[in-house]
Amino acid sequence: MALRKVYNEIKGMKVTELPKYVKPMLSLDYVKKSVLRGLDNYNAKYIQTGSIDPLYHVCFGGMIFSYLVALPEERRHLEHQQHANDHH
Repeated sequence: MALRKVYNEIKGMKVTELPKYVKPMLSLDYVKKSVLRGLDNYNAKYIQTGSIDPLYHVCFGGMIFSYLVALPEERRHLEHQQHANDHH
């Protein structure tokens, strides 16, 4: 939704007006406020309602993170295995 809002705001701009629009969004203060706003929205939507969804988010996030951490090692293993099979 946020990307749609940004797209709708910038699609009528000229290219020379774009940096003036984007520059404030790249400031540290804007990023901090955006993260805090997102955390507040998450708290209101999931934590305050007593939903079980945050538990699912942690579980699936942990699985994805562990997969991404192990991926380089798995790729090296598969490349080694393929290389070994090619030489037999």
